[in-house]
Parts: sequence; structure tokens; C-alpha cells
Amino acid sequence: MINRVLIRIKVVQLLYSYLLSQNEFRIEAQVENPSRDKKYGYALYLDLLMLVLELSGIDVSNGRRESPLRGLTLNKHIHQSLLAKSLNSNFEIRDIIVKERANPQVYDAVIPSLYRAIAELPAYKSFAKIKTPTLHDEVTLWLSIVENIFAKNPEFMAAARQDSDFTVAGFERGIASLKSTLGNYGDNRSLVIHARNSLDHSMEKAYELYHGLLQLAVEITNEQALRLDNAKHKFLPTDADLHPDMRFVENKYIQALTADEEFTKFIEDKKISWLSQESLVETLLNEILASDAYLEYMEKSGEKTLEEDANLWRTLYKNVILPSDALAEALESKSIYWNDDLQEMGTFVLKTIRRMSLSGREDAPQPILPMYKDEEDSHFGSDLLMSAIKHCNEYKEMIEKFVNTSRWDADRLAFMDIVIMLAAVTEIIDYPAIPIAVTLNEYIEIANYYSTPRSGSFINGILYSVIKHLREEGRIFKN
Repeated sequence: MINRVLIRIKVVQLLYSYLLSQNEFRIEAQVENPSRDKKYGYALYLDLLMLVLELSGIDVSNGRRESPLRGLTLNKHIHQSLLAKSLNSNFEIRDIIVKERANPQVYDAVIPSLYRAIAELPAYKSFAKIKTPTLHDEVTLWLSIVENIFAKNPEFMAAARQDSDFTVAGFERGIASLKSTLGNYGDNRSLVIHARNSLDHSMEKAYELYHGLLQLAVEITNEQALRLDNAKHKFLPTDADLHPDMRFVENKYIQALTADEEFTKFIEDKKISWLSQESLVETLLNEILASDAYLEYMEKSGEKTLEEDANLWRTLYKNVILPSDALAEALESKSIYWNDDLQEMGTFVLKTIRRMSLSGREDAPQPILPMYKDEEDSHFGSDLLMSAIKHCNEYKEMIEKFVNTSRWDADRLAFMDIVIMLAAVTEIIDYPAIPIAVTLNEYIEIANYYSTPRSGSFINGILYSVIKHLREEGRIFKN
């Protein structure tokens, strides 16, 4: 019942929230009017940041010189690591590289010996035994590298002393700044777990909304029954008060819905009720009683069939209930998730009413829709979210490469656009059975709704370039 359209929307929302809240490397800024020690310490700090990237196999020269690792056997445990990719994706680091604010090439001659020394560290040997190291594990390793190699290696110290601004206090300050930047990087595992749990919770709330919208018709009917009963006990009741037309309150669709054991059990277990929104029920009932659909329904004499009664409520939902501003306000007060879910859940309410109208037939489907269509759909959202988080830096680099080489200006890349494309690229790679056209259409629709007016066409152009690249690399084969 919760389809992939809604699942994709929720994955984008939770991925956006996760990426906003995740801990990042905090790059220190130079203090105002620095002393000689602070000035040199900061310059060394920037050089050290670049050295971490270079020792991880990332070019920080923008192609201006050969890698100092050329000719060396690459260390698979630190080459293109999660830490290096995460650090390299930091916009402040990119600014340092582009504007050549650091001068790491003065250490080129000693980089080979530093690189070989890493493999001799006890911390490295322990790290190499970890089957699937996390970013937190890599941070721990690099803190050991900084402490035992950068801070203590005689060759590195000699290279540092070649700078005319060198001071021992400044050197120690630069080392301390790098350790602080690495050490203060938070462990995001709790954020990942929270994102996954929030996704599951939002799906559950969507399914509750589906039942709540169905229950709303029951409570509106009960309110009308109460009004009719009160009218009978007026001081001077009319004949119409004493003998009201009961076809609306005895609606066969409502009776079939309340007789459904699965529905009533869910309502009772989740304690779903609109009693606290009494004014909403009254407002919707008044609008229903004044609607053309209700008036036409009551004007036609004779007993109604289940199909006629169900059709009435389908019309009332489409024209009165779902478009109601009062309902939107009530949903906002009941759950932070529900306003975004209303359109999709409203569609399934209409489908359920149609199924309920056929419930008397032997071949009729079960009226109340299951939470998910099948087992695959139940895992689709969490798997997509976790994969997008896992490959975030890799896919972001891929996306940004085509932004920088296309007609689009990288500066206009909205954060929501990045998030939407991350989710789309993840789906394109991870789900070969989903046609590319379906994925593109779904995420472009999300972009048109949640991001900027031009985001849809922008995302479409970038994703086509990414898809072409993935095909050339042999990572995808679908059309």
C-alpha cells in the first residue's frame, strides 16, 4: 500500500536530514593578527591536511605535478579511503586546493619514507585486520600516524625546518591543530541508525494516516447520527426531526468498513481517533451536508446499494475531505509527517472504498490494503537510504564532476538537488530491474515539488551525464 513513490520521497527527506546533521571535519581558520608561531603553525596545518590527502592517493595539485607516490606500491588500506574522500569533499579543503593556499610539495622528497613508515605502525597493523573499517576506525589510524610519524619523523622535521618561518612552537601548534580536526570528527553511526529508524517510523505513521482517513468518515457519520438524535429531543421537534432520513447514517459502505475486523483492530490498537479534533469533524460534516454530492444522494428515493453508498464517499473524499484546509491544519497538529503523506494516502483511501464496494463478491480483493505490496517493497526504502549514505561521497564526486564540465554553474547547485541526485544515482546502480526512465521521472517530480523551479531540468541533465558515464564504466546495463 505504501508505494515506491512515497518511499522515494521519504528517503530523500531522511537523507537530506542526515546529511545536514552529520558531523564533518571542521577546518580551523587563521586567527587575526597572528604571532610568528601561530602564522607558521597555521601554514603547517594546511600543509598537513594536504599531506593526509596525498598519502591517501588524492591529487591536491590539480594536475600541476606528478604524485609523490608514483612508483610506490599502493597501500590498499589507506588508498582512496573513506576519511580521505570525506575530507576531500569538504568545501573548505577544496578552496585550499583550488587557491593553492597550502605548499605540500616541500615535503615531496620525504613522502615515500613516510608512506612506507605507515605500514610499520602497530595501529596500522591492527587497522589492516578490520574486515570492513568504518570512518571512525580510519580517524583512529590517522591520529596515530600524525602522532608517531608527522610529529616524530626526523626527515619530516628537517623538511619543515627549511621554511624560514619555522618555529618549534609553531610546529607543535600545527600538529595539534591537525589532531584536533581529525579527533573532533564525530562518529556518525548513531546518526545513521537514527535516520533508518526515522524512515521506518515515518512509514508506520503513513500507514496510520491511511487508517485515520478511513476512520474520519466513520466519525463524521457518527456526528450526523448524534445530530439527528438530538433533533428528536428538541422542545418542539418537527415531523422531519422525529422521522429523519437515515440513509446517510446507515450508509452500507460505513457499515462494511466498521465490520472489517482487520480495520477495527488497527484503529483500536493504535488508538486512532479524531475526537480531539471535534471542530474538524463538525466542519467537514457541514461542508458535506451542503455539497452537491450529498444533496443529489439524498434526493434520489429508495434504498441505496453498497456500490452507491461507496461512490458517495469516494466523491466526498475527492471533493470535500481531502482538499479541506481544516484537514490540513489538523494533520499538522497530529503528526509532522502527515501533510506530506496526504496526497498518496488519499489515493489509497479512494482505492480502498472501491474495493469495499466489491466486498460482497466472492472474487473481491481484501478491502484494507497491506502496509507494503510485497516483501521487496518493505525493504526498498531502508536499503536505498543505507546505500545512499554508504556511497554518499563517491556519488557526490561523480555528480559534481559533471556539474563542473557541463553548461550548469556549480554555484547554483542547491543542497536539495544534491540529495535528490544521490538517491537517484543509488537507485540506478542498485536496482537493475527498475527502468531508468521510471527513476528519472520519479526524482524529477520530487525535485519540482521540493527544490527550486529549475531543479527538474537541471537534475535531468546531470543524471543523463552520470548514466552515460556509468554505462561506459560497465556499472549499469539497463536502458
